[in-house]
Amino acid sequence: MGDDSATAASKVNTTERLNALRELMSRSEYNVDAYVIPSEDQHSSEYLADCDARRAFISGFTGSAGCAVITKNDAYMFTDGRYFLQAAEQMDSNWTLMKQGLPDVPTWQDFLHKNLPNNSRIGIDPQLILAADAKTIKDQLSPKSSQLVSLPTNLVDLVWASNRPSRPENPVFHLPVKYAGQSSENKIAGIRKELKEKHKEAEALVVNMLDEVAWLFNLRGSDIAFNPVFFAYAVITHAKSTLYIRPSQLTSSAVSELLSTSHLPPDVEIRPYDSIFEDLQKLSAGLKPQGKKVLISNKASLAVEDALLSGAGAGKEGEKEGGVVQVVRSPVTDAKAIKNEVEVNGFRQCHLRDGAALARYFAWLEEQLEKGIELTESSAADQLEAYRSENELFKGLSFDTISSTGPNCAIIHYKPDPKTSAVIKKDQMYLCDSGAQYLDGTTDTTRTWHFGEPTAEEKRAFTRVLQGHIAIDTAVVPNGTTGYVIDSFARRALWQDGLGTSLSFWIEAHLDYRHGTGHGVGHFLNVHEGPQGIGMRPTLNETPLKKGMTVSNEPGYYADGRFGIRIEDIVIVQEASTPNNFGDKGYLRFEHVTMSPKQTKLVDASLLAPWEVKWLDDYHKEVLEKVKPILEGFKDERAVKWLERECRPLKVAA
Repeated sequence: MGDDSATAASKVNTTERLNALRELMSRSEYNVDAYVIPSEDQHSSEYLADCDARRAFISGFTGSAGCAVITKNDAYMFTDGRYFLQAAEQMDSNWTLMKQGLPDVPTWQDFLHKNLPNNSRIGIDPQLILAADAKTIKDQLSPKSSQLVSLPTNLVDLVWASNRPSRPENPVFHLPVKYAGQSSENKIAGIRKELKEKHKEAEALVVNMLDEVAWLFNLRGSDIAFNPVFFAYAVITHAKSTLYIRPSQLTSSAVSELLSTSHLPPDVEIRPYDSIFEDLQKLSAGLKPQGKKVLISNKASLAVEDALLSGAGAGKEGEKEGGVVQVVRSPVTDAKAIKNEVEVNGFRQCHLRDGAALARYFAWLEEQLEKGIELTESSAADQLEAYRSENELFKGLSFDTISSTGPNCAIIHYKPDPKTSAVIKKDQMYLCDSGAQYLDGTTDTTRTWHFGEPTAEEKRAFTRVLQGHIAIDTAVVPNGTTGYVIDSFARRALWQDGLGTSLSFWIEAHLDYRHGTGHGVGHFLNVHEGPQGIGMRPTLNETPLKKGMTVSNEPGYYADGRFGIRIEDIVIVQEASTPNNFGDKGYLRFEHVTMSPKQTKLVDASLLAPWEVKWLDDYHKEVLEKVKPILEGFKDERAVKWLERECRPLKVAA
């Protein structure tokens, strides 16, 4: 799954922080009745540098998804089902948890016009609010005579003051074409071709997402933990490309050296990061007389849009639709999502090495527990990282390892605190969701284990999750199918299980899980990548699955306060060869690249159809054939024996 969220060792007392924020809100230079604090940074990043974790600072809630709305008397936290438990544990009594997705709970956007009084002034930092969101919110507020107010300074930053971490400015480096599969010059040419063919009036594209900039220029960095990105913007026109980055991050002594050593196109201009908004004003001012447009992403901030409108001489509310700015889904995000053959092969290879590290870890962990050695969730995760670090092309983890035992497994995005993490117990479920960054790809794997004797309930729930996992892995769908359409494949076995009437215990009627079934995965980039995915969010119905896309397959089940289960592989969308081709659409299938056993001890074979048993046996045969030679190269006999045992065919009663 992959995330940067964590559990709480203790609640943060936010009284002083909220009082200080409300005092600022009341000042005449700001004068707002409410203040919105989203999770994202100025680049709409899901993962943040410490200096941008404003919502976490003000609330104590560290999950990666959520939005805070502060009024004069109340504080609200909006988040989704992945974080209900975590947010409740981490936030103090100053906060009201708004469980988005449940009946009668509005989104934070709807809350502003449905729940706040008329004539409200709602303060925002325009760099942190999407331009598309701002337009919708303004339209909704207008009938109530309320307004969205862009403030020149982020109020949380003022509260944070000198304690706020500094912004990282780490060196960037070039990703060679032997790993990227395509030169930066060819990528930029492809974007220009799309602008010419699909957006004839567009003269420029503003690239604001950090992973898009990194992918486009074949550069990588380390400004955000676990994500090989760096703080930058880019502007692509038909004549030149401009990269906005802090000079301190360029290790080359001269721009010419950077261009040659990084194999950047000759038309690239390097500009200071902080000059982006001034340059956008100049760009739009020059294009307006020509009737040309500037494309911005639907993930671009209101500040980006406002700079362009200001330069074109338009008011913040005017000349948006027919003026110089056009909001589109970034063509870079679509191009980046479809991996080329070099990237696809990189995914295969890095998952083999990663599978070996997982085998070494689980074999070691099992042995330690058998010997009665006490290990915490955190100390065990450290050993897994150590095994991964021995792999070729390893560059670091792709997210904080979710190493969880017993009740903690039910906290979907859990991170063990080194100081307070639980001791792993043989008689409890153990869930490990982890991944790594390699020069040739990014991994994200979840496995659930029981090192003692699982209960019948645990086995039944695990088997139902496994059936959903197999359903996605084996799916064959026509071209044009979205991840929204196939999400129910993964939930069907859970939904149909109901009470489990043949057993003496109670399984919740209609088992389910409060997260999507799959997310896109970047190539040596962010472990969460759009626009593709598998889930119930309507936005996932906007992006058909295409050959070359990478996506996770990770159904789960979580019994709050008792145990949790998730099984996750990374799969690559491939063309399917079918006996027929109805409608000449062509068909797609999934190729799994994750190579790590699924514990057969947790499988209730009586629930599986024969074809599902065959799938599991075939998968384990493939894992053994591909991972065993790597383990032998490490001379890790313990892991070899463990892998051989775990990859044996499933025992099925006659």
